[in-house]
Amino acid sequence: MAAVTTLRGSFTFMRRLLSAHHYKHCCTRIQAFRPEYRLHQSSFSTPQQYRCFRTSYVKTGPILQFKLSDIGEGIMEVTVKEWYVKEGDKVSQFDSICEVQSDKASVTITSRYDGVIRKLYYDVDSIALVGTPLVDIETDGGQEVAPEEDVVETPAMAQDEHTHQQIKGHKTQATPAVRRLAMENNIKLSEVVGTGKDGRILKEDILNFLAKQTGAILPPSPFQEIQPPPPAATAEAPPAKPKEKVPPPSAPRPVAPRPVFTGKDRTEPLKGFHKAMVKTMTAALKIPHFGYCDEVDLTRLVRLRAELKDMAEARGVKLSYMPFFIKAASLGLLHFPILNASVDENCQNITYKAAHNIGLAMDTAQGLIVPNMKNVQMLSIFDIAVELNRLQTMGATGQLGTTDLTGGTFTLSNIGSIGGTYAKPVILPPEVAIGALGKIQVLPRFNSKDEVVKAHIMNVSWSADHRIIDGATMCRFSNMWRAYLENPAAMVLDLK
Repeated sequence: MAAVTTLRGSFTFMRRLLSAHHYKHCCTRIQAFRPEYRLHQSSFSTPQQYRCFRTSYVKTGPILQFKLSDIGEGIMEVTVKEWYVKEGDKVSQFDSICEVQSDKASVTITSRYDGVIRKLYYDVDSIALVGTPLVDIETDGGQEVAPEEDVVETPAMAQDEHTHQQIKGHKTQATPAVRRLAMENNIKLSEVVGTGKDGRILKEDILNFLAKQTGAILPPSPFQEIQPPPPAATAEAPPAKPKEKVPPPSAPRPVAPRPVFTGKDRTEPLKGFHKAMVKTMTAALKIPHFGYCDEVDLTRLVRLRAELKDMAEARGVKLSYMPFFIKAASLGLLHFPILNASVDENCQNITYKAAHNIGLAMDTAQGLIVPNMKNVQMLSIFDIAVELNRLQTMGATGQLGTTDLTGGTFTLSNIGSIGGTYAKPVILPPEVAIGALGKIQVLPRFNSKDEVVKAHIMNVSWSADHRIIDGATMCRFSNMWRAYLENPAAMVLDLK
């Protein structure tokens, strides 16, 4: 009976063994084995038991650190302005990852790999150093890893193209000016409820949110209990002795609530263009400035511009006075090239610039920027107006690139568009001269017949590097520039 039981157990084991052999492709073999069955003379041996395990695993690719490459112009750090991805997002090559801003321009960083975002190293408004990781990307196992220095960087996109991008899981829609206002007041856009179309955050939403946070809080007015008058005496009561009249109690004076101010001071680091201004103005302190002021009669230019304005608008260009000022400056620089020069740091060598790259100081939501117009000596007044319209549009949206913001040789500041008549402009190193234009005013002046007439007068203020430019040179240049504007027809003779 025991022999029959042992034989039945052996057959059962062989059936399991055949089944395990059938599914050997899904079993994890810890070690190879081949069971042997030996028939002894007296009885069958009891087989050893084996178990098979089914296992599975997920194949993951390498995780690469996506580093911030060298942007150029000696920039060593940038500010992370906006993330277009979050952890867990899938990205492909050339997909936008984030927008960063240096002290020169805004740049959009694009992906070099296909994969999944596993880690973001910086928060919005944090400072990122060149050469440090921005994100970790889990790539496919078979994907070739490109060199780190080949990271693609492109100028920042228009705001309308990434107002719908997700930033840390939240969708925010706001213009650059609104984002700047929120950043200056340390307000997170995710905490503001937008009242614009499709939930767009408007300037009024930021101001209302700020008013709720720092506005005056009035304490509740104290409750004044009103005492009811005493009951009147009945007619049946006996007449009382006359008493002295007691004046009625005076009503308590209301207590005027005093407003309680709850605002708090805040400290934030200098970033972007503000940080660049600190660096540039600190270097400008080493330059001895020579100042010179004059006034220009623009009466003829006002009439000429009125005639050409409609013609320019018919060609899709807005014509202001600035193209005339720029072209007159370029014509003057041809006669006084030392004003279109630069000096080295130790002021041992002077370089005369062949191109007239005239910079234009602009007041934008990002701060003061000075883009420059290249090769003005080769442009007509209409060409200058076209380029000026482009620079103003790009500057207002924060899309000016490094090329637009570097390489200037001479600068004009139209401070009069905001207000004021005279100014003391500060030279932008390594340039050696700058001009500030005041507002145009209608003032009484004497004409050639000693008659009092209305004249359109503008004041101009010049600053020059007195180490290499003397006062006489600055004066002669200003006289020539003024002559071109007071008689704009004279510019036709020298236009190229």
